[in-house]
Amino acid sequence: MLPNDDWIALFPLKTVLFPGGVLPLKVFETRYIDMVRDCMKRNAPFGVVLIKSGQEVGQAAEPESTGCLARITDWDMENLGVMMLRTEGGERFRILETRVLPDQRLEARTAMLPADSSPPVSDMHVECAKALKTVIDDVDQKGRLEDGEKFISPFAQPIRLDSAGWVANRWCEILPIPLKARQKLLELDDAQTRLSIVHQYLKQHQIL
Repeated sequence: MLPNDDWIALFPLKTVLFPGGVLPLKVFETRYIDMVRDCMKRNAPFGVVLIKSGQEVGQAAEPESTGCLARITDWDMENLGVMMLRTEGGERFRILETRVLPDQRLEARTAMLPADSSPPVSDMHVECAKALKTVIDDVDQKGRLEDGEKFISPFAQPIRLDSAGWVANRWCEILPIPLKARQKLLELDDAQTRLSIVHQYLKQHQIL
């Protein structure tokens, strides 16, 4: 966890990262390659935030106020000037203050948000976890058929089906919902509420 008075590098994107999630990134802008190199040198995470207004390239975008730390777990640079990253989501944070650097990169002073609690296992949790396991097994089976030993699961290990927060977060990542809805789910502090919304969606769409 970071001290609240630290400034962290922000990566504004058109995606929402959740704790425990995997986010592959293709980094090609010089300013972000520099940012990634600095983070790797300091073994520090950066913050992934959904863009509220603006674009991923060019002038600094306006970010949503809540984001998620991303830790680099693997990287490669097969082509000069293009970095391929695999990152995993850490703690959620709320932005207290932002500043724009001369190269149009954003940094923020942040407050870390509490980690998901571990509510008792409920029927709702069991149903969502069982359906998620089917999805994960299907993805893994297809991936191994197509890529063989080169296959890398898009889900971080270990699989934590016993955690309501982990199950809710994985569904929030893969459901075909608007980015604004995904962001609202990220902002919820209660894992049980997030799981309840997911459960309702799965029921309405006859996935459960």
